[in-house]
Amino acid sequence: MGCFIDVRNVSKTFRVNKRAAGVAGMVANLVAPKYEKKQAVKDISFSIERGEMVGFIGPNGAGKSTTIKMLSGILYPDEGRLMVNGYIPYKQRKEYVGSIGVVFGQKSQLQWDLPVIDSFELLKAIYRVPEETYRKNLSRFTDMLDMESFLNQPVRQLSLGQRMRADIVAALLHSPEIVFFDEPTIGVDVVGKETIRDFIRELNEEDGVTMIFTTHDMQDIEKTCKRLIIIDEGSKVYDGSLFGIREKYGTTRQLDVEFGSPCQVEPINKVEIRKLDDLSGRRQRFTFENKEVQINELMNYLLAHYDVRDINISEPEIEGIIRKIYNGEAS
Repeated sequence: MGCFIDVRNVSKTFRVNKRAAGVAGMVANLVAPKYEKKQAVKDISFSIERGEMVGFIGPNGAGKSTTIKMLSGILYPDEGRLMVNGYIPYKQRKEYVGSIGVVFGQKSQLQWDLPVIDSFELLKAIYRVPEETYRKNLSRFTDMLDMESFLNQPVRQLSLGQRMRADIVAALLHSPEIVFFDEPTIGVDVVGKETIRDFIRELNEEDGVTMIFTTHDMQDIEKTCKRLIIIDEGSKVYDGSLFGIREKYGTTRQLDVEFGSPCQVEPINKVEIRKLDDLSGRRQRFTFENKEVQINELMNYLLAHYDVRDINISEPEIEGIIRKIYNGEAS
C-alpha cells in the first residue's frame, strides 16, 4: 500500500505578464503583450502517511500556496506526479473533493448574511452528508469549539475568532480524510488560538484525520505538528521533525546566569556576554555556538570563578531558526 499523499518531482511554472511602467507601457502591453516565465515550484518531492499532521511553511512567494493548490486539485503540475488518497487531484477533482476539507484564514466559505447554522445546512446538502453523520459531527464539533451561543447569529455579526471556529466546523462536517489549513489562527486572540489548536490536536489523535498546515505563526506548528516541511524559492529545504531542525540548524545556545552580586565577567573566547536589565545587573546572558564552545566547560568555569546562584540553559527559539533558514544564514 502506497503513501496517503505522494508528491514526486513536481514542478509548476506560470506565465506572468511583464509590462513597463506608465501609460506608454500600458498601451504597449495592449498592442504586443510580453510575458516571462516564473517557476513557482521546482522538482519538489515528499510523502505523507495517513493521520500525519504536517507543517508546510515558507516565506511569501516560496511556492507553498501553489503546492497546496495542486494537492487540492485547483492547479495541475507541469511536470512530475502527485496522488492523494488514491486520487490524482486535478484529474479526478469531482470525486476527490468529497474527501478533503479546506480552511482559509482570510477567506470564509460561510454565507455572510445567513446564520451560521444555515450555512452548515447548505454545506450538508452540497456534500450530501447523511443526516446521522451531520447531526453527530455538528453536535460534537460545536461542543468542542464552544459554538452553541452563536450558531443562530448571522456570520457578519461574528468576531474573527468565532468566524474561524465556524469555518473549521464547515470544513469538517462531511468527515474529510484530509484537511488543508491555511493560516487557521490569523488575527485570533490568544484564548481563541488555544481553543482551535486543542481542537485540531484532538481531531487528529482521535479520528486520524491527515492535516497540512500553512502558517506564519510558529506556535501553530509547535503546538500541533511533529513534522515540518520547509520550502523556499520553490524548492524543499527541510523535511523532518521539529527536534531535528533544532539539531541541524539550531546551533546557537545561551546560558542565563544569576550571580550572588553584580560582577564583571572577564571576556571568554567565542562567547558573547551581555547584562540583563533585571536584578541590578546580577543576571547575565552568555551566547555561543555549541560547535565552538563546550557547554559543560563553560558552566564549570563560571561556577569555579564566580558566585553563581542559578543557571538556566535555553534552546534556540524555532522562529529564530526558521528566520535564519529563510535568510540563507543556516548551514
